[in-house]
Amino acid sequence: MTEPTSTESDPAVVLAGLRGSIDNIDAALIFLLAERFRCTKQVGVLKAKHDMPASDPTREEQQIARLKRLAEDADLDPAFAEKWFNFVVAEVIRHHRSEAAAQQS
Repeated sequence: MTEPTSTESDPAVVLAGLRGSIDNIDAALIFLLAERFRCTKQVGVLKAKHDMPASDPTREEQQIARLKRLAEDADLDPAFAEKWFNFVVAEVIRHHRSEAAAQQS
Protein backbone atom coordinates (compact mmCIF):
# COMPACT_ATOMS: atom_id res chain seq x y z
CA MET A 1 0.00 0.00 0.00
CA THR A 2 1.34 3.44 -0.88
CA GLU A 3 1.53 6.23 1.60
CA PRO A 4 -0.43 9.37 0.73
CA THR A 5 1.68 12.26 -0.47
CA SER A 6 1.92 15.34 1.70
CA THR A 7 -0.56 17.23 -0.51
CA GLU A 8 -3.08 14.36 -0.34
CA SER A 9 -3.02 14.40 3.45
CA ASP A 10 -3.03 18.20 3.82
CA PRO A 11 -6.64 19.14 4.64
CA ALA A 12 -6.18 22.65 3.26
CA VAL A 13 -5.10 21.26 -0.12
CA VAL A 14 -7.95 18.74 -0.19
CA LEU A 15 -10.43 21.46 0.82
CA ALA A 16 -9.16 23.80 -1.89
CA GLY A 17 -9.57 21.06 -4.49
CA LEU A 18 -13.10 20.28 -3.36
CA ARG A 19 -14.03 23.95 -3.33
CA GLY A 20 -12.65 24.33 -6.85
CA SER A 21 -14.90 21.48 -7.97
CA ILE A 22 -17.89 23.07 -6.23
CA ASP A 23 -17.15 26.41 -7.91
CA ASN A 24 -17.04 24.73 -11.33
CA ILE A 25 -20.33 22.94 -10.68
CA ASP A 26 -21.95 26.19 -9.51
CA ALA A 27 -20.82 27.92 -12.70
CA ALA A 28 -22.25 25.10 -14.82
CA LEU A 29 -25.55 25.29 -12.93
CA ILE A 30 -25.83 29.04 -13.55
CA PHE A 31 -25.26 28.59 -17.28
CA LEU A 32 -27.76 25.71 -17.40
CA LEU A 33 -30.35 27.80 -15.55
CA ALA A 34 -29.78 30.66 -17.97
CA GLU A 35 -30.38 28.29 -20.90
CA ARG A 36 -33.50 26.94 -19.18
CA PHE A 37 -34.85 30.47 -18.77
CA ARG A 38 -34.13 31.26 -22.42
CA CYS A 39 -36.35 28.30 -23.33
CA THR A 40 -39.07 29.20 -20.84
CA LYS A 41 -39.05 32.77 -22.16
CA GLN A 42 -39.96 31.40 -25.57
CA VAL A 43 -42.74 29.39 -23.91
CA GLY A 44 -43.97 32.57 -22.21
CA VAL A 45 -44.04 34.49 -25.50
CA LEU A 46 -45.95 31.66 -27.17
CA LYS A 47 -48.45 31.47 -24.31
CA ALA A 48 -48.95 35.23 -24.31
CA LYS A 49 -49.52 35.35 -28.08
CA HIS A 50 -52.13 32.62 -27.85
CA ASP A 51 -53.76 33.82 -24.62
CA MET A 52 -52.76 30.67 -22.75
CA PRO A 53 -52.45 30.59 -18.95
CA ALA A 54 -49.03 31.29 -17.45
CA SER A 55 -49.06 28.10 -15.41
CA ASP A 56 -49.87 24.52 -16.35
CA PRO A 57 -50.56 22.55 -13.15
CA THR A 58 -50.82 19.22 -14.98
CA ARG A 59 -47.42 19.69 -16.62
CA GLU A 60 -45.95 20.85 -13.31
CA GLU A 61 -47.22 17.72 -11.51
CA GLN A 62 -45.74 15.51 -14.24
CA GLN A 63 -42.42 17.32 -13.98
CA ILE A 64 -42.34 17.02 -10.19
CA ALA A 65 -42.91 13.27 -10.42
CA ARG A 66 -40.22 12.93 -13.11
CA LEU A 67 -37.69 15.03 -11.20
CA LYS A 68 -38.33 13.13 -7.97
CA ARG A 69 -37.58 9.87 -9.78
CA LEU A 70 -34.42 11.38 -11.25
CA ALA A 71 -33.41 12.64 -7.81
CA GLU A 72 -33.83 9.17 -6.33
CA ASP A 73 -31.71 7.70 -9.14
CA ALA A 74 -29.05 10.35 -8.47
CA ASP A 75 -29.13 9.75 -4.70
CA LEU A 76 -30.49 13.27 -4.12
CA ASP A 77 -33.31 14.04 -1.71
CA PRO A 78 -36.51 14.03 -3.83
CA ALA A 79 -38.09 16.62 -1.51
CA PHE A 80 -35.18 18.95 -2.27
CA ALA A 81 -35.66 18.39 -6.02
CA GLU A 82 -39.33 19.29 -5.64
CA LYS A 83 -38.51 22.45 -3.65
CA TRP A 84 -35.97 23.49 -6.28
CA PHE A 85 -38.46 22.89 -9.09
CA ASN A 86 -41.22 24.84 -7.32
CA PHE A 87 -38.82 27.75 -6.79
CA VAL A 88 -37.84 27.80 -10.47
CA VAL A 89 -41.44 27.41 -11.68
CA ALA A 90 -42.58 30.33 -9.51
CA GLU A 91 -40.00 32.52 -11.23
CA VAL A 92 -40.96 31.19 -14.67
CA ILE A 93 -44.64 31.95 -14.02
CA ARG A 94 -43.72 35.46 -12.91
CA HIS A 95 -41.87 35.93 -16.22
CA HIS A 96 -44.81 34.50 -18.18
CA ARG A 97 -47.23 36.88 -16.51
CA SER A 98 -44.94 39.81 -17.26
CA GLU A 99 -44.77 38.74 -20.89
CA ALA A 100 -48.56 38.44 -21.07
CA ALA A 101 -48.95 41.93 -19.60
CA ALA A 102 -46.46 43.30 -22.12
CA GLN A 103 -48.37 41.65 -24.99
CA GLN A 104 -51.59 43.33 -23.81
CA SER A 105 -50.01 46.78 -23.76
